[in-house]
Amino acid sequence: MATTHRKLTTIFSADVQGYSRLMEADEERTLATLKQYRDAMVRLIEAHGGRVINTWGDGLIAEFPSVVESVRAAIDVQNELAGRNANQPSEARMEFRIGINLGDVIADGEDIYGDGVNIAARLQTSAAPGGIVISNTVHDQVRNKMTVGFEFLGQLSVKNISEAVPSYAVQVGDVKNARAYAARAEEEARPQAAAAEWGRTTGWTQVPSKKTVSRSFSVMGLVAAGLVAINLFTWHGTFWAAWPVLAYCVLAGLSWAGTTNLVDRKLASLGVIGAMFVAINLLTWTDTFWAKWPLLAIAIAAGLSRTMRRKRT
Repeated sequence: MATTHRKLTTIFSADVQGYSRLMEADEERTLATLKQYRDAMVRLIEAHGGRVINTWGDGLIAEFPSVVESVRAAIDVQNELAGRNANQPSEARMEFRIGINLGDVIADGEDIYGDGVNIAARLQTSAAPGGIVISNTVHDQVRNKMTVGFEFLGQLSVKNISEAVPSYAVQVGDVKNARAYAARAEEEARPQAAAAEWGRTTGWTQVPSKKTVSRSFSVMGLVAAGLVAINLFTWHGTFWAAWPVLAYCVLAGLSWAGTTNLVDRKLASLGVIGAMFVAINLLTWTDTFWAKWPLLAIAIAAGLSRTMRRKRT
């Protein structure tokens, strides 16, 4: 009979970057490639003394008794898959991201659970395609035992864990911009972490999904349209409904700016705020275009933000 106990182990987490895009382009080819690549990954994991715990969709979780062997396995995996991808057209290449963490977990039969697993999964999402990101607990164990280089990526926030996790990118193959990928992943995770913290402080246990947020904005849009209709039906020479409509537009614009991949999100947010000042200026027009001053400040802030980002990368 299976028993539950705690143990210290090395958790290896991997998934495919852009899996949904690959499936949308060609499901059969993507599934066939995934099987081949995963079989190669399992073979290399077992060759280094690891054990595959679970696979789902495009993901994989494994554990290793040796921290050093887990990193060696990850490097071998990425090198072999890079060789396989070299023979594929660019649109069909399947690149895995790998995260590795050494932590205390709960073992229940063949499965493992706990913060140690969650941290490995979070590190994986911060890795560049074809890259490897490890926690500081892994780095402390391997830094003097391996000849590969490591790049410090900073502190990564992890959902439901109060303290950030120092992380490092393993310099393998020709993977570049590891810091940029990690920073982007951290920026994307920040709203979710803030929402989770808000949930803990207010008593809500469920973070709103994208569908819920979309539904909320749809309701707000209907309310704004209703206010416009009321304003027109009770017209007394003042278009007061412009203000709730403006508020709705600003909130919708900021929501879009926080999730878009078309342009830089900070610049998009600044653009929405600038448009808000222009709209307020026009709605309260007194022959003075005072909005030019906040627009100038926003332009300066955007320039400084872009310059600082270039220096960091």
